Amino acid sequence: MRHFMIIEAPSNLGLKELRPGVEPGVKFLPDALRRHGFARETGISQVINVPAPPYTMDIDPESQIRNADGINSYSQLLAEKVCEAVKKDIIPIVIGGDCSILIGTALGLRCTGGHYGLFAMDGHHDYMLPAHSGTAGAAGMGLAIVSGNGHPKLSDIHELCPYIEEEHIYAYGNRELAPAYVQLITDSQVTYHDLPAIREKGIHTITTEFLTMIGHSGLDGFWIHLDVDILDNNIMPCVDSPEEGGLSYMELEDTLAPLIASGYFRGMHVTILDPTMDPDDRYTRTFSDQLAGILRPAVKGLTVR
Repeated sequence: MRHFMIIEAPSNLGLKELRPGVEPGVKFLPDALRRHGFARETGISQVINVPAPPYTMDIDPESQIRNADGINSYSQLLAEKVCEAVKKDIIPIVIGGDCSILIGTALGLRCTGGHYGLFAMDGHHDYMLPAHSGTAGAAGMGLAIVSGNGHPKLSDIHELCPYIEEEHIYAYGNRELAPAYVQLITDSQVTYHDLPAIREKGIHTITTEFLTMIGHSGLDGFWIHLDVDILDNNIMPCVDSPEEGGLSYMELEDTLAPLIASGYFRGMHVTILDPTMDPDDRYTRTFSDQLAGILRPAVKGLTVR
């Protein structure tokens, strides 16, 4: 039976302000899921919190990334907890936070001394460099950074660049399809499936190919990045950069269930859900219930279809 824990990572350092003087509310997601009994519903008893530095709008002149020094420091703190858990054969479920926590979780995997894959579920591909970013936010650059692209302040912490090799990454779910935006990732070695490709190729085929790649590459396992903006905007509007369309909750389960059931699964993180955009709590509560239901069989050691 596998052992799980929750790591709360309430960082919003990778995003710009929602509007002048209002910092992103993604840092409140751990509190919101705790209020909805997420740990209890999944059957996870161990929960720790990694407090994040205060939010600023500062852009680091050296890297041209917002809050780069704070993200560097926080990534090391988060990496320490992830590394410790994985070395003990505990599966961390990390609750963010914005997508810049990918830097800390990927660094944590690399600090174990192993080599890992990444299944990145996101309504955007996040394979950006500062020159292409309109926000200077690391949340939109995470996939590039962890695969060794970008300023070493974030991409080469502890001289461990890259934390995850591009050829071991699947980017899944992008639906911002402007050619100039998409070209950045299609020119890389990342395996890229946008939303139309998922619908055409099929979820089962893609997840099976990913798991086969992990096995054939001799990796030590893989991590899941889950940005909730991969979900259809009608069922998850509480995000900073909404796009039309997206996955249904059934499609989310069809994607996650076989990955989480795999013996190669080493952990995941959840990002971008902003409870301050959900005044009556209905979207956050539904998400908490849905994700808990997906995780529960693995936590309890039950057989998954």
